[in-house]
Amino acid sequence: MNDYKKEYLRWIEDSLFDDDTKLELKSITDEKDIEDRFYKNLSFGTGGLRGVIGAGTNRMNFYTVGKASQGLADFINSKTENGSVVIAYDSRNMSKEFAFDSACIFAGHGIKVYIFSELRPTPELSFAIRTLKTTAGIVITASHNPPEYNGYKVYLEDGGQIIAPFDKLIIEKVNAVDDYAKIKRADFSGAVKEGLIEVIGEEIDDLYIKALKKQVLNPEIIKEQAKNLKIVYTPLHGTGRVLVKRILKELGFENVWCVKEQEMPDGNFSTLKYPNPEDPSAFDYALELAKKVDADVVMATDPDADRLGIYAKNSNGEYISFTGNMSGLLIAEYQLLERVKKGLITVNPKDSAMVTTIVSSDMAKPIAREYGITLIEVLTGFKYIGEKIHQFELAKEKTGEYCGEKGAYKFIFGYEESYGCLLGTHARDKDAVVAVMALSECAAFYKSKGITLCEQMENIYKKYGYYKEGLETKVLKGLSGAEKTKEIMFALRNNPPKKLGKLEVLEFRDYLSGTVSFMDGRVDKTNLPKSDVLYFSLEDAWCCVRPSGTEPKIKFYFGVKGQTDKEAENKLKELKEVLLRLVD
Repeated sequence: MNDYKKEYLRWIEDSLFDDDTKLELKSITDEKDIEDRFYKNLSFGTGGLRGVIGAGTNRMNFYTVGKASQGLADFINSKTENGSVVIAYDSRNMSKEFAFDSACIFAGHGIKVYIFSELRPTPELSFAIRTLKTTAGIVITASHNPPEYNGYKVYLEDGGQIIAPFDKLIIEKVNAVDDYAKIKRADFSGAVKEGLIEVIGEEIDDLYIKALKKQVLNPEIIKEQAKNLKIVYTPLHGTGRVLVKRILKELGFENVWCVKEQEMPDGNFSTLKYPNPEDPSAFDYALELAKKVDADVVMATDPDADRLGIYAKNSNGEYISFTGNMSGLLIAEYQLLERVKKGLITVNPKDSAMVTTIVSSDMAKPIAREYGITLIEVLTGFKYIGEKIHQFELAKEKTGEYCGEKGAYKFIFGYEESYGCLLGTHARDKDAVVAVMALSECAAFYKSKGITLCEQMENIYKKYGYYKEGLETKVLKGLSGAEKTKEIMFALRNNPPKKLGKLEVLEFRDYLSGTVSFMDGRVDKTNLPKSDVLYFSLEDAWCCVRPSGTEPKIKFYFGVKGQTDKEAENKLKELKEVLLRLVD
């Protein structure tokens, strides 16, 4: 009998597992489904857990989530005698249940727990950790994944997601939990009475909103344009509704419409094919409303409100989609322009920095040069941007001043191509609430100049060049898919192409080995953490291949630069076709 089948039968027969779990498993008639649920344990990776909700070792349920909380509790208690945790959760199915069960597990190990009374955005969880000075924090969310998913993200005391070496230490503790029966839980009501669990809410909201407002550069322009700018917003049934509406109202924006059909929390995301602002269909309701009210800008936040997608109306009255690179660079250009103008950035010496990822637009480089700040690139994942902010702060503590030469940079802005950015240092993760605020200020500023966001984006292209980017994914599910992904990465790593279409490969970076190979035979170091990522640098172009860390996919990122919009689009199309042929 196969190992997965033995584990399946154990879950059905063992008294440890509840009746609902057994009933769900007994109803399965598809052998492939059984195999997928039990062929492995749902892995606790460097970001935590993410998987389909359901019964089985490879699923999100009280047993696998409980194992994660037990392991994290063991890690916290090994680190300190007075550990504490903040817990937040989103609108997904089982998010609240997993959050409150985790609270009982932490309390059962003597760890002080602060848990939000209702759903809250992921960036507010990061902010709460820093505000309450806790040892760690978790948020129950699967971000923008399909409705059947949920997840468990872990943050440490600086408010950032877990990174080396703590990721491996926590993973070791989680993997050491080899018996679900050993998971220890306290009674929730009893723990509240003992002071081990404290329910939080509005008091953190107030401090969070106050922190966001500090990033506003031109409040007088917002006030001037408050009645002129029209904004449509949809939280996509997620956590953004309350705080996004609140920040816009408190800043003075008077014409804000929220999409009623998608305003309230809904774990099934009933009005959506996919709860992701990167998906154009997620904007169907919002764009319909925008046309009715003649909105200037249309914005959507994902379920845990850390990603922002936008459409903007052009001079012809059409609504144009902005990629994550476009919206991030639009905010960056405005922020740097105004901060330099107001003397908030010292450009000599370069003590200010913008941080982005290796798969984000190369346009960030000329923008940084234009305003005399340092651009720092990190691996894919906003946790690495958060890590840089922490490093900047530690360096400043040593030097007592901002000094780029000693690594003590003033963090200005961070963004990644996947619709995430951070303005300010109130959090250590991407923040769609502050992004909505920043984008709305941009829209008000440019409206005061008589131009739309689309026209400003065209101005940016004319100034720096037509940078265009793309992302293609190949879905490879199950055990066979995992093997196929390994084969693709092995082939590209060990026999990297010398040319991609008409473009020669100038350098090849293998972040797993930590090496950069140049065409003249030289080899250097990447100076970034090891990761299963391959990067090809081309002439006025680049591409990157990596397996997804959260879904059964392999991802192909690519970008080009052209002299015109059409030239860039054609180059991008050609590069995409070449890349997809590599894995046919």
